[in-house]
Amino acid sequence: MAWILDVIFTLVAIRAIWKLLQGLMQGMAGPPAQQGSRRESGGVPAQGVQMAKDPVCGTYVVPDRAVSTTVGRQTIYFCSTACRDKFQAKTA
Repeated sequence: MAWILDVIFTLVAIRAIWKLLQGLMQGMAGPPAQQGSRRESGGVPAQGVQMAKDPVCGTYVVPDRAVSTTVGRQTIYFCSTACRDKFQAKTA
């Protein structure tokens, strides 16, 4: 019975060392290739983006991905259509 636990422990240790070496190799290879202004994995912006605050719930959102409405000349950004609808109901 003890040898089974030894085998399992050895396999777990080998796997951990393998993952560590893979991470080191990826780190030495540098950052992943970028496409345009966004990274390929996850669509995270390559540079900082000015965030906008949702006036209803206070959440900060990326304007490119936010729900928006225009009041006069000002564009207001929201985290969801529910927040936009609440805002429109208050201002109507």
